[in-house]
Amino acid sequence: MRAIRGLWRWRRNPLRRATDLAEAWAALVALVLVTVAAPVIGCLVGAAAQDTLQRSVREQQHTRHLVTATVVRGLGSAPVETDPDTSAAHETRSRVVADWTAPDGTRQHGPALANLKSPHAGDHFRLWTDPHGRITTRPLDSPTATTHAVLAGFGAALLTAGLVESGRRLIVWRMVRRRYARWDQAWDRAGPDWGKAGTGS
Repeated sequence: MRAIRGLWRWRRNPLRRATDLAEAWAALVALVLVTVAAPVIGCLVGAAAQDTLQRSVREQQHTRHLVTATVVRGLGSAPVETDPDTSAAHETRSRVVADWTAPDGTRQHGPALANLKSPHAGDHFRLWTDPHGRITTRPLDSPTATTHAVLAGFGAALLTAGLVESGRRLIVWRMVRRRYARWDQAWDRAGPDWGKAGTGS
């Protein structure tokens, strides 16, 4: 908004100073950058993030597999889920020792998290593994990746706009400092004669 208000300095005025015109130019450049460059940068960053994340989605969906595991014995309650993107974020989960078969056919045995309230030996549950049967997180899905890409683009646009406005404020601040310094010099020159009879005659 300050950039828009600064445009009034373009109008013709006998009292307009060179710094007023410079401030108007700074306001105009900042306005153009905020309205044009910031959205363009946001779109470019968002598109790049979307491309990278969707590639990651395809890779994870290709290398992560949902297999069926069998509970051997329970180990107690699971720690609190900290990943809000997981599909089981609000499910009750228990730590168990389980057996499962990896996608490559090898038999696996070890601790795992089961979405069972009261797991008993022989109960079945599903878990995500890599091709060799090592437990991993579920693959990133396409809508979540798109959401992250949109947020990245929006954040880049906001950051660009903030940097442009900060640069404009810094330029104006330096011009005002310079203007005040010139005023001080002018007052210092006029000061010894100020108020004396015949001054200026």
